[in-house]
Amino acid sequence: MTTRFESPALTFEIVAKCSVSLALSFRLFQILYARVATTKARASILTLPHGPVSLPIFQPVATQASLKGLTPEQLAQTGCNLCLNNTYHLGLKPGQDVLEKIGGAHKLQGWKGNILTDSGGLLTPEHSISLQNTIGSDIIMQLDDVIATTSPDRARMEEAMYRSIRWLDRCIAAHKHPDRQNLFCIIQGGLDLDLRKKCCEEMARRETPGVAIGGLSGGEDKERADMFDCVWPTRTARFGNAITSAGNLNLRHATFASDFRPIEATCGCPCCRPEDPDGGGGGGLGITRAYIHHVAAKETVGAHLLTMHNVHHLLALMRRIRAAIVEDRYPAFLRDFFAQRYDDQMEKAPRWAVTALKGVGVDLVAAGEEEDGNEGGEGIAQEVERLGVEDAR
Repeated sequence: MTTRFESPALTFEIVAKCSVSLALSFRLFQILYARVATTKARASILTLPHGPVSLPIFQPVATQASLKGLTPEQLAQTGCNLCLNNTYHLGLKPGQDVLEKIGGAHKLQGWKGNILTDSGGLLTPEHSISLQNTIGSDIIMQLDDVIATTSPDRARMEEAMYRSIRWLDRCIAAHKHPDRQNLFCIIQGGLDLDLRKKCCEEMARRETPGVAIGGLSGGEDKERADMFDCVWPTRTARFGNAITSAGNLNLRHATFASDFRPIEATCGCPCCRPEDPDGGGGGGLGITRAYIHHVAAKETVGAHLLTMHNVHHLLALMRRIRAAIVEDRYPAFLRDFFAQRYDDQMEKAPRWAVTALKGVGVDLVAAGEEEDGNEGGEGIAQEVERLGVEDAR
C-alpha cells in the first residue's frame, strides 16, 4: 500500500499503515470498530531538499543552530536527518545579514541534514518569511496567531483562527523560494472542532506542501494532545538524567557511584557500546554509570555523554515504532513497551496515555487480548455478546 504526494521541494510517501481487524461481518464491524480498530499509525518517507526522513520522527531542537552537547557530526551519527532551529533567536544572533553572507543556517552550523524553523513569533508575516528564506530551512512555518487553547473566549479563538488564515495568504505571497523551501500552514481553532474544521477547509484551499497542527501546548488535557517535547532529552541530560527503556535514571544519585554497567545494556549509542578489543574502530566508548556519576555534577562532559545517549535513545525508539508499524504489529509493540516501562504494573502508567491509546483500540489494562491487537474469534464473540448482538458468526 503506497500513497504519494509531490510538490516542488517535497515528496511524501506512505509506505505502511496499522491495519484493522476484519474478523466480523461489515455490519458488526461497524458496531465494534472502536474496539478492534487500530491506532491509525502510519509509516512514511518524507523527502526534503537535504535528504529523506523516515516518519514518524523525533526532532531534536538546535534552537540557536546548535544542539546543546552535540556537534553536528555527532548528531548525524545518531541517525537524525531533521532538526529544528528557532527563527526568532537566529534573527537576533547572528542576524539576517550574517546569515545572508554565509549562505544560510546549514553552512553556519555545518549541518548537512534538513532543518525545520518555526515562524519566529513577534514578527509580521512578511518579516517571518523573509528571515526563514534567508535561514534556508527545508520546512518553514507560517506566522500564526496563537492563544491558549484552554481560553474560554470563543470570540478571541475565532479571531485568531481567521487572522491565521489571512496571515497564511501574506506568507505565501512573501515566500521567495517555494522551489527549495516548503511552507507549512498551521491549523488553529483551539479545542473547538467547528473552528478547527473551518480552518482546515480554508487552509486546504491554499495547497501548502504540508500542514502543522497548532496550539496544542497551552495547558489542555493530555488526552486531547499528541505532544513530544523536543528539548527534553538534551535538557534532562544537563541534570544528570539518562533516558532508558525501563525509565529515567538520575545518575547523580550515590547508588550509581559503584555501578559499572553501561547506561543501558541494549543501547547502541557510542556511550553504551563496549570498546572494540581488537581496535577495529567498530566499538563504542564503553562508558559506565559510575563514570557518568563521577562527572555529571561538575564536568560538562557528563552532559555531553548523556545528551549523546538520550538523543540516540529517542531516535532509536522512533525507528522501533516505525518498524512495528511497517510489520503491522504496532499494538503489540505498545503493550510490550508499557509493560517493560512500568514492570507490568499498568496502574503506574500515565492516565492520559492509557486513555488516549484505549480511544484508538489499544487497551493496555485489558487481559486476554491477542498480542497483535486484534481479538481472536472467542474474544470477539464475547464482546458482541456483551453488546447484546446475537449474530456474531
